[in-house]
Amino acid sequence: MTPGELTEKHWDVIVIGTGIGGGTIGRRLAERGLSVLFVEKGRAGHRAEQNHMASDEITDPVARLVRGSWPETIHARIEGEEHRVHPAIGAAVGGSSVFYAATLERPEPHDLDHSAERPHPTNGWPVSFSAMLPYFDAAQALFEVRGQPDPLAPHPTPNLTAGPAMCEGDARLMEGMRRSGLHPYQLHSAMRGLDGCGSCLGRKCPRPCKLDGRSAGVEPALATGRAAIADRCEVTELRGDDIRVTRVVARRDGETLEFTASHVVLAAGALSSPRILLASRSDWAEGCGNARGQVGRYLMFHLNEMFALWPRRGEGYAEAAKSIGFRDLYYAEGHRFGMVQAMGLDAGEGEILSYLRGKIDRSPLRRLPGTHQMARIPAKVAARLLGQAKVFVGLLEDRPYAENRVTTDPDRPGGILIDYRFSPELHQRRKRFRKLIRTALGLRRTLFLTYQPELNFGHPCGSLRMGTDPAKSVVDADCRVHGMRNLWVADASFMPTSMGVNPSLTIAANALRVGDAILKAAGTSDLEHRAMSLVS
Repeated sequence: MTPGELTEKHWDVIVIGTGIGGGTIGRRLAERGLSVLFVEKGRAGHRAEQNHMASDEITDPVARLVRGSWPETIHARIEGEEHRVHPAIGAAVGGSSVFYAATLERPEPHDLDHSAERPHPTNGWPVSFSAMLPYFDAAQALFEVRGQPDPLAPHPTPNLTAGPAMCEGDARLMEGMRRSGLHPYQLHSAMRGLDGCGSCLGRKCPRPCKLDGRSAGVEPALATGRAAIADRCEVTELRGDDIRVTRVVARRDGETLEFTASHVVLAAGALSSPRILLASRSDWAEGCGNARGQVGRYLMFHLNEMFALWPRRGEGYAEAAKSIGFRDLYYAEGHRFGMVQAMGLDAGEGEILSYLRGKIDRSPLRRLPGTHQMARIPAKVAARLLGQAKVFVGLLEDRPYAENRVTTDPDRPGGILIDYRFSPELHQRRKRFRKLIRTALGLRRTLFLTYQPELNFGHPCGSLRMGTDPAKSVVDADCRVHGMRNLWVADASFMPTSMGVNPSLTIAANALRVGDAILKAAGTSDLEHRAMSLVS
C-alpha cells in the first residue's frame, strides 16, 4: 500500500513500534481478524541483510539507520554527569529484537507477587504470576523456545522444547558447576536450529532461524493479509480529546502523515513511548496521559555485572560459553538479585589489560607516567598462565524510583533525555551480589570486568508503569492508559519492576494479554457502534 492509501484507511489498530511487544501484539490482533497498521521509525529492510548493531564509532544518523540501529544519541544525565550515548536499541522492523541473543527467560513468582516469605518492593504487580502464567506458556510456544528446564523453577514449562546438543566444553563446565552445588541449565533460547543455522546471536539474521519481533510477529501478521507497515515514519505526536486518541501524526521523508484507528498501541520502547506521550501537547497541556505527571517516571534498567570465569583443570575448552545459566542467586539471603548467564564471549589478554588499567585509574599509581603501558606485561603473563576465560554476566534487578525518568530533550526536538541516579540500596545489593557470585563459583578463578555500576541500556523499562493508582502510574492492569479508552502500551515501559531476567519473554507474554484486552474492547466498541447506527 502507498502512504496515501495507508492514511486513507481507518484501521482497527495502529501499533507504534515493531519490536518484541509491537510485533507480538500485531500478530495476535491480525490473526484474530482485526486490521493492523505497524508504524515504524526505521526501514522495512530486506531479509538478506546481515549485520551487527551499529557501533559507537558509526555516528552518522543515516548510516546507523541503514543498519537498523537507533540513529540519534540520547542525552543521559547519570549521577548528574552529562553524556551523549548511542543506546543499544534497534530502529527497523523487529526493533532491537533482530539483534538480540534470543534469550527468553521466565521471571519467577516473586517478581510479580508479594508474600511474607518474599516481600515485593511495590507490594506486587496489578496482575499476578498465576494470571500471567498461561501467557508465558503461549509466548514460549509462539517463539518456539528451546532449552533445559530450570532445576529450581517452581512451575513446569510445558512449551519448552529440548535444546540443541550442547558443545562438549559447555557440558563439562556445567557438570563442574553441579559438583560445586550450583544448578545450571541450558539457557532458554528462541532459536529453531534449522540446518545451516549460524546462531546469529547479537546480529541481524537473514534466515528465519531466530524468532524475534520480525520473524515471530510482523511477518506472520503480514501473511494474514490484514496488516501493513508504514516504515520510515517517526511518530511526532498523538491527537485526540479527553478520552480518546483520534490521530497518529508522523513524519516520513519530510512529509507529515496522519493515520487513524479505533485503537492505538504504544510499543516504541521504554525510552521512546514516553517521548511520544510527552510530545503530544497539541490537545493535552502536559502531554497525553500525563495529567498527573507520571509519564516517564520510575525508569529502570538492569545492572550488568560482567565477569571472566576461568574453567578448572579438565573443564577448559576453546569455544565461547553461550548456553549456560543458573538462578542460585536469584533470590538469596532475603534480597532480590538476578540470574547469571553466559554471554557467548571469551576474555583474554585485552580484557585483563582493560581491568588492570581501570584499577590503575582508581589508585595513586595513575599519577605515575607510563603505568598504562606497563600494565601490558602482567596482562600478557596472566593470560598465558590462566588461559582463555569465558565471559558471564549477572543481571542485577533495578528498582523503581520516581526521580529516575525519561523526558524530552529540551536541546533537541524529538530527542530523549534520561535522568538517573543509583540508589544507596542498589549500591549495597550490587556489592553483595558480586560477593555471592565469587563464593558460588568456589575455587574457580573469576575477574569482574566492571568497576562502576554499568547500566544495561538495552533493558530499559518501567517508564509508563502499570498500577491501580492513577496518581502513581500511567496504565491500568490491562495496560490501557488511565482515562483513555483506546490507548494501550505493549512494550517494556509497562513493567512495575525490572525483575532479575531478560525482559523479552515477559514483554511478549504481556503483549498477548493486552491483545486479548483489545479484542474484548473492540467487540464492545462494535456493539456500541451498531447500536448507535440503529438509533440514528
